[in-house]
Amino acid sequence: MFCEETFYAVALRHCPLIGDIVFRKLVAEAGSAKEVWELSKSGLKNIYGIGKKISAEIGNSEHLKFAEKELAFCEKNHIKINLRHLGELPALLNECDDAPAILYQKGNYNHDLKPLSIVGTRNITSYGKHFIQDFLEQAQNRNILTASGLALGVDTEVHQLSLENNIPTLAVLAHGFHTLYPSKNRKLSEKILQENGVLFSEFNSSQKPDRENFIQRNRVIAGLSPATIVVETAFGGGSVSTATFAANYNRDVYALPGKINDKYSQGCNHLISQNKAGIISTVAGLLSQLNLHDLSESVGNLFPTSEIKIVLSESQENILQTLDKIKPVSLDEISERLGVATYRILPDLLQMEISGVIKALSGRQYMVV
Repeated sequence: MFCEETFYAVALRHCPLIGDIVFRKLVAEAGSAKEVWELSKSGLKNIYGIGKKISAEIGNSEHLKFAEKELAFCEKNHIKINLRHLGELPALLNECDDAPAILYQKGNYNHDLKPLSIVGTRNITSYGKHFIQDFLEQAQNRNILTASGLALGVDTEVHQLSLENNIPTLAVLAHGFHTLYPSKNRKLSEKILQENGVLFSEFNSSQKPDRENFIQRNRVIAGLSPATIVVETAFGGGSVSTATFAANYNRDVYALPGKINDKYSQGCNHLISQNKAGIISTVAGLLSQLNLHDLSESVGNLFPTSEIKIVLSESQENILQTLDKIKPVSLDEISERLGVATYRILPDLLQMEISGVIKALSGRQYMVV
């Protein structure tokens, strides 16, 4: 059985023009979704930014009827309803200003595991497949939970290989639980649940997989994790939006580089060149950057090479002296400390990042590895 607050929250969120941010504002002002619903029209108008159109919908019995049906559907299908204002969302997602007011859930979400978002194109190549397989094989037994979007291509590969490597996996859907898109992945979604994984959706059972829902879905994938890995994507691919959301949430972003003439590496190369993602050169290096690397183990490289001693130029050594292993330092701060223009520093920073000497964070901030 669902509590009364859940009933009124579902009804309130179903009102036109009440999105996640307006919902949060209303509940913060009134104290609860039920109290918002019970406010008089004059009381609603006193809340800054709430106009006549929004207040006219609150109190409409049609939304209560919908909520009644929705709760019955969720109870029948063993769907949990998480309310943000009651602190029921995953911790990292809850930190995002635009997090869903309501998050529907099937399966088990283990809060003790470290979420790791891995996304990419539907047109995955053997290069991308090899990387995912190599990475997940070496990420076993490290208490992680992979997160992706259950789409064809990279998402499917992430979920399937996670299961094969006994890593729990999480899929975020772009529609309600009354359907499953793409239908080819229905069995995969069932397998995820059987293996202690979880399905999340912010969409109710009346919402289909419309085009605009996928961008909304991507922000949840980014918000769930401290880091997002982009495997392969073209210019303007959906995964670029996920990386952008992650960067805006001040989360780490990593991208797998590829040949400049490979269509589905161009988006990754662009993210790296724009300093919006750290470069992935080896699986060992990535595991270390994610704080998943065990130095007592021998971890294979994505591109195996003999050990090479990195020699820095004088200008790179000077940059290194301005950086710290704990506190990130911005590009502007480096420029100020060295008395050198930022455009002259950037080539050295990129080379040092490629060499694995430093780590690039969002907002053009850097740390020593």
